[in-house]
Amino acid sequence: MKPAMTSRAEGLIIRGKRLYPLQWMKHWSWVALRTILIVGFCFVILYPLFFKFSVSFKDRMDVYDTSVLWIPKHFTLETLRIAYQALDYPKTALHSITIAGMTTLLQVFSCALAAFAFARLKFKGSSFLFGCVVFTIIVPVQTIMITTYLNYRYFDIFGLISLFTGEKGVNLLDSYWPFILQSITGMGIKSGLFIFIFRQFFRGIPTELEEASYIDGCSVFRSFYRIMLPNAVPAIVTVILFSFVWQWNDSYFVSLFLTSTDVLSTKLPVMWASFSLNDPLYAYLVKNAGELLFIVPIILLYMFAQRYFVESVERSGLIG
Repeated sequence: MKPAMTSRAEGLIIRGKRLYPLQWMKHWSWVALRTILIVGFCFVILYPLFFKFSVSFKDRMDVYDTSVLWIPKHFTLETLRIAYQALDYPKTALHSITIAGMTTLLQVFSCALAAFAFARLKFKGSSFLFGCVVFTIIVPVQTIMITTYLNYRYFDIFGLISLFTGEKGVNLLDSYWPFILQSITGMGIKSGLFIFIFRQFFRGIPTELEEASYIDGCSVFRSFYRIMLPNAVPAIVTVILFSFVWQWNDSYFVSLFLTSTDVLSTKLPVMWASFSLNDPLYAYLVKNAGELLFIVPIILLYMFAQRYFVESVERSGLIG
């Protein structure tokens, strides 16, 4: 409803409420302050993205022109082309998507299954175990770096491989197996946080739905994937977003598990970190263009999933 002006004595009517001059000034002062804060925060958050868009289309001559700030004088795609070729973008992007997508799907399944057990199945020590899961959120992965490396360098299952082969385990480095095993066992990047998100979401689903499925003859696992998972779509989308983004940006586990130079160079974050040119200023432009190519898949992913992401954050209690 548009503000309706009345006499000074009657005040101003806004949204069905009558505001007198002092109240009117307070109302619009708050509106102006809130608008300034929102615009300011949005600018601070989006400034790096705007900057990368700006420099990615600048020519080499614009680097040395002090009058060029945001809008290039010589608009060109050459900078993006050099970054595209330097990254070997189709090959490295495909490899990065393969690792990130595979680990994301496995993490969603394993974390959802673990969270379902914590949320619905009551057993001795469940609270203690869930506390340990939450504790993994705050423990830096670097503290167990040597143990993690040796575990996959000499991988063994209760000594059975050494018993039958006579060797000190199997070397799983320079392969996808460390990522697969970590994700499917709930030990991937930020798995503790994902279990917490799923658990909070499952606890908000009415127990009557689950009990009705048991009456109809469903087993626990069937109730999980027929009742719980279809109702947890927002949480699934949120975990997919978080998991994919963190795995996409990861260079720690990639450097730890993919020790061969040939394999290591096919992951975008690691390959781009080693990029250099003879001209430092122009290399700065090309590096920003490469970073823009690097974050484009993440932006597209969030554009299609942001509605579910916001809904899950509200329902899982992460903001309160």
